[in-house]
Amino acid sequence: MEDLKSAATELLKADKTALVVIDLQKGIVNRELSPYTGAQVLQNTARLVDAFTAKGAFVVLVRVSSVDGKDMFKPRVDLKANPVQFQEGWDNLVPELANIRNVHVITKRQWGAFYGTDLDLQLRRRGIDTIVLCGISTGIGVDTTAREAYQHAYNQIFVENAMTASTKEEHDYVCKYIFPRIGQIRTSEEIALSLR
Repeated sequence: MEDLKSAATELLKADKTALVVIDLQKGIVNRELSPYTGAQVLQNTARLVDAFTAKGAFVVLVRVSSVDGKDMFKPRVDLKANPVQFQEGWDNLVPELANIRNVHVITKRQWGAFYGTDLDLQLRRRGIDTIVLCGISTGIGVDTTAREAYQHAYNQIFVENAMTASTKEEHDYVCKYIFPRIGQIRTSEEIALSLR
């Protein structure tokens, strides 16, 4: 992965590139995460949001929510997730991102940000062909959105230090074996410097 990170980053055109931030909300950022903490991911993401908004690039903040839980798919599975108690406000964007002007906010009901939302429509209306993707969790919301974006024929750049997962192993696996097949892996610093 180090070879991929050190590869030269192409210049990104602000009018053709969108920053898509997955699930940086109160009930997710404050969980136990690895290899980066929620605070580290938020700090690196905030730098990207600043860089993108300064250049007039499109920024999308994605959150997951449910009115009563009945709109979320509940398949039969072998590995059940730990039951989660959703506290009031769990689905609110973190305060550091909640009041940013001129961003598009999407509410999803599943893992991916494309299914059942207007994300593809909003990107295409703006002529965007490249997505810079970050957020939580690397192996769930980010990965599912990345696979959907790949099927929609978007170029993708994954911000390795602005995403994290429940375990380091999950994060590393996706960054090593999945993301390099459908896009490029870079750091938040490399992306901020390459945006024009």
